[in-house]
Amino acid sequence: MRNAEFDREKVLRSAMTAFMDKGYGKTSMQDLKKATGLHPGSIYCAFENKRGLLLAALEQYKLDRNAEFEGFFAEKHPVLVELKAYLDHIVQECLSYDAARACLLIKALNEIAEADAELQAIITGNLANWQKALTQVFELAQAKGELTTERDAEHLARYLILGVYGLRTFAHTHPEGDTIQELANQLYQDLCR
Repeated sequence: MRNAEFDREKVLRSAMTAFMDKGYGKTSMQDLKKATGLHPGSIYCAFENKRGLLLAALEQYKLDRNAEFEGFFAEKHPVLVELKAYLDHIVQECLSYDAARACLLIKALNEIAEADAELQAIITGNLANWQKALTQVFELAQAKGELTTERDAEHLARYLILGVYGLRTFAHTHPEGDTIQELANQLYQDLCR
């Protein structure tokens, strides 16, 4: 049997969008065909089933988000300047498209992870790695004297994550750009105090 040739990253990013738009349960194979350009047989051949495609899409999502994160914290500027740019980027994500699509991990966690132990472990592992990376950012800011050591870096990371979750959730019902940006600015100021 011949393997189908396709741009795997492009297909996975298209599948991410489909899953974020409708959720895993409501995304049909026809939706995935339309989004990815692959026929259902090719999807089954390459990913075994819809769940396999979701798992591969989550892996691509992790790689994309990690690269994006590393781009913000490449030590080109003071850490707090990079943190502000990262937070502003999240605000723009909330404002640039449907807030329900803002995070594939949270969408999948809320929808299906409780019923799928493997999926839950993958998602919680990805979220734990994000927290670890943010903790390292705050530790670096403290080591450079940009932040005091009065508050624990891990606590600051958890507080930022809570704030990001809050911004994304709030954007569902309050999509006004000024309000979201104002809240993000307050979050940043609270982190920097």
